[in-house]
Amino acid sequence: MTPSVGILGTGIYIPNERMSAKEISEATQGVWTEEAVIQKLGIRQKAIPGAADGTQEMGVKAALDAIQNTGIDPKTIDCILCVGEEWKEYPLTTSALYIQDKIGAVNAWGIDLANRCCTTVSAIKIATDMLIADPEIHIIMIVGGYRNGDFIDYTDKNMSMMYNLGAGAGAIILQKDLQKNLLLGSHIIADGSLSRTAGVEIGGIAQPITCENLDTSRKSLRLMDPIKMKNRLNEVSMKNWVRCIDKSLEKANLTQNDIGYLAILHIKRSGHESMLQDLNLTPDQTIYLEDYGHIGQIDQILSLHLALKAGKVKSGTVVCMLAAGIGYVWAANIIKWGDA
Repeated sequence: MTPSVGILGTGIYIPNERMSAKEISEATQGVWTEEAVIQKLGIRQKAIPGAADGTQEMGVKAALDAIQNTGIDPKTIDCILCVGEEWKEYPLTTSALYIQDKIGAVNAWGIDLANRCCTTVSAIKIATDMLIADPEIHIIMIVGGYRNGDFIDYTDKNMSMMYNLGAGAGAIILQKDLQKNLLLGSHIIADGSLSRTAGVEIGGIAQPITCENLDTSRKSLRLMDPIKMKNRLNEVSMKNWVRCIDKSLEKANLTQNDIGYLAILHIKRSGHESMLQDLNLTPDQTIYLEDYGHIGQIDQILSLHLALKAGKVKSGTVVCMLAAGIGYVWAANIIKWGDA
């Protein structure tokens, strides 16, 4: 029989510091009012990093939280898939291996993955396939930190879709033949025509940091082709999301009517409400991350973690994780919570 894969547990680290809707409004120099930030962008406040909250260090803290929550011995972890961002303490270091050392997972090998805000959902599919295919792998930790909000220029009107970028880290542990909290289906869609419509413009090979652009480089996460990006997303984004959901459900032998909880990334309020309406879900069947902001690929782990604590996900709940990442990627997976 094909092995099953289940979620053993989750861990979260969220910095204590916050940036309020009022402060975001002030950072835009009044272009966005506090009310508009709250009502349209859907941000009451968001988590921002403190002095010690590096991407890798936050990942360690989330991993340790997952270990504490599950009671797992870190020596039993076979592999670490790090979903932390490229913006980290030291470029060209491997975050998975830093985390491996800090948590004592001495028997694990590790690798860094990058799919922007889709990385966790994509990594869950990768981890599931690895666990099924490789008889030597039994437990995989997916973990990473995120603080891309450091690059946001709030005076750039094109970047309002990213004013919500926050900071934090998450971890999720998958185990072969766990016989509960099973991963039942995943689907991913990519559109490479949008691969360079958004990103950090200054600091790579194309535009190295110089004395002249040093200050600008620190706030150079931009829409490099905003018209192309927005037009293309308006054309394909929603139908790609729906296709990812439906294909994942098809692989799980389920339908949209079976979804009991939606672990969706933070998006503008109207988009969130529209997605709930399209899926016939109530606000009680999700958590809108308006007090956290968008912590990139950590959103789905955070949403599930909070939902379990709040009792929104319980035995028998079908969870749909939904993500999208610049590049552009859309992804969904289906989890059946509780005993198999």
